[in-house]
Amino acid sequence: MKQIIQDLKNGDTILEEVPVPRIKSGSVLIKTTRSLVSLGTERMLVEFGKANFIQKAKQQPDKVKMVLDKVKTDGLKPTVSAVLNKLNQPLPLGYCNVGEVVAVGKGVSEFSVGDRVTSNGNHAEYVCVPKNLVAKIPDNVSDDEATFTVIGSIGLQGLRLLNPTFGETIVVVGLGLIGLVTAELLLANGCNVIGFDFDPEKVRIAKEKGITAINPAEGTDQVKFVESFTNGIGADGVIITASNKSNEIISQSANMCRKRGRIVLVGVIGLDISRADFYEKEITFQVSCSYGPGRYDDEYEQKGNDYPIGYVRWTEKRNFEAVLNAISKGMLEVKPLITESLLLEDYKKIYGDMANSRSIASILKYDNTKEQSKTVQIVEKDYKGKKGVIGIIGAGNFTSSTILPNLSKLKADIKYIASSGGLSGTIQAKKHGISNSTSDYKEILQDNDVGLVFVTTQHNMHATMVLEAIQANKSVFVEKPLALTHGELSNIEKAYGESNSCISVGFNRRFAPLAQKMKTLLGKAQTPINIVATMNAGYIPPEVWVHDMEVGGGRIIGEGCHFIDLCSYLADSKVVAVCMNAMGENPEENTDNASILLKYENGTNAVINYFSNGSKSYSKERVEVYSQERTLVMDNWRKLKTYGFKGGNMSSGQDKGHFNQFKALLDQQRNGGKPIIPFESLMNTTKASFAAIESLKQGKWITIE
Repeated sequence: MKQIIQDLKNGDTILEEVPVPRIKSGSVLIKTTRSLVSLGTERMLVEFGKANFIQKAKQQPDKVKMVLDKVKTDGLKPTVSAVLNKLNQPLPLGYCNVGEVVAVGKGVSEFSVGDRVTSNGNHAEYVCVPKNLVAKIPDNVSDDEATFTVIGSIGLQGLRLLNPTFGETIVVVGLGLIGLVTAELLLANGCNVIGFDFDPEKVRIAKEKGITAINPAEGTDQVKFVESFTNGIGADGVIITASNKSNEIISQSANMCRKRGRIVLVGVIGLDISRADFYEKEITFQVSCSYGPGRYDDEYEQKGNDYPIGYVRWTEKRNFEAVLNAISKGMLEVKPLITESLLLEDYKKIYGDMANSRSIASILKYDNTKEQSKTVQIVEKDYKGKKGVIGIIGAGNFTSSTILPNLSKLKADIKYIASSGGLSGTIQAKKHGISNSTSDYKEILQDNDVGLVFVTTQHNMHATMVLEAIQANKSVFVEKPLALTHGELSNIEKAYGESNSCISVGFNRRFAPLAQKMKTLLGKAQTPINIVATMNAGYIPPEVWVHDMEVGGGRIIGEGCHFIDLCSYLADSKVVAVCMNAMGENPEENTDNASILLKYENGTNAVINYFSNGSKSYSKERVEVYSQERTLVMDNWRKLKTYGFKGGNMSSGQDKGHFNQFKALLDQQRNGGKPIIPFESLMNTTKASFAAIESLKQGKWITIE
């Protein structure tokens, strides 16, 4: 299928050929008939893509600070690599989609195949959208009209926050697409509406709709006009739908308000607010968030958990339905806003010169008569007879920044890369010369050429995909963690015992050059040692998926397991008991501030401090080992200081753990031989991370069986 994307690195807007998305649980798959180009929002993305690095930095000063912080902790080269990797991931454009439901995911009962729906899907021939971001279209509303649903909901949410009452005077600053829709909804609400815009055509359309529309370029003072219109009282409220970096708009909006007036920002403007403008009148100011309640809440959007209507009357989905109802009943007329209607293939007529476009609404039409595939061939190669041919499931940031660059250095044979949406996999396939991009990972499992499967998806999918891979007689590399529950682990253990497959987990720390040097210095004697390992992991906001115990497993299971494996490698023994204590009086199981004490079979003790509340300027990882009146101190995988050992201190540059692990894995696949990490060690590490959480819950030591 075809999809419009924006290349953030070179600024090109591209019509890309990608696989049809895979249907997900809680979602519907939609065959697109129309989509609307939001010129304001999409123009910003296109212009950002075309900007040079300095211009990009000026537009996002907060990101510049994050980059500088990363340079301090990780060094210049890794930081530059991370920034370039981010810019190499193009953005899908569009969020106003209309089409027909062609497949329904598990847990969806309110939609059926054949339903005509609107959603916030991208400009693509097929889109997979969670059910709470989809709404049915009334029979008397055309596909063209329905494309305005999402845009209308953005304006409607701003209106709801302003809470206008019948007869109030409301000013709309900026009569672009959202501004015109907002103004018309205000009219339907019984308000007197004043609109300001510098575009004569938009002002003309607004006047035809009954809006008191003014072009300030004709010499009208906006504040004085509002004062005159309201007999010196001032506007009851202002909704700003403009896009402008000037701070003048917010100042004017405050000056044209009455005492205790309200201002709601829907657009993007300069926000250097003068206290004096707001103080005397006690003006309230609020920023509107997209389509309404539920936006950016994974529980609502991704998991489909609706807010009770008695407590949250208007969610983003119910706003969609309200806009469709307004169009159906003639309270909102959107056809006059359509400037042009083009075939998808003619997209460049819209995106070629967006900066100078005078269009209001451009609609893309889709001809979906061709049969679409879930797999797209990128490069033609012959893999017959080759060993260690790879299929990768997952094309996210870790795959693009770590997995693929290292496999490319090793000249690995990669036949497939799978991503659920199809786009990210296609981009990486083109960049790294991978033969096929697919949205159906089962195609990898069914291909006899593929001998090794990489699983780099979100954590909750690891165990299922590992099971399916080994049942298909594939060897597996799975990024940590191996599993999230004891049940999943038991299933893997049983399937592994019945197969000839090998499993490797992404415990890469033991493969880092300095870790291997520490192991060599400690020697092979089975004497117990003391280990103190600290992960200055850094803060991650609580809403990020890694904290969700059902999806990410929490940071101890999801990341702390790295150091459990490292300690086991250095101790050359198995964990037999675990005790974990977390920060706070009533710590939760998804804690990311905890100390874990590991007791090993050979008498070794290891303390792992996993902290998220430390300074970014301090080393991210540090390991100390005490043995036979000798001490090793490894700092951030760059320096190793030795005390009591022969020879001086060492440095390693960057951590090459991933590269070394992948090299060992490919050598094992190509030449045969034993697994690079014994399966029993993988099981022990995973059980120990589970036991840490159990220990926290029960407040006692947990024995590892």
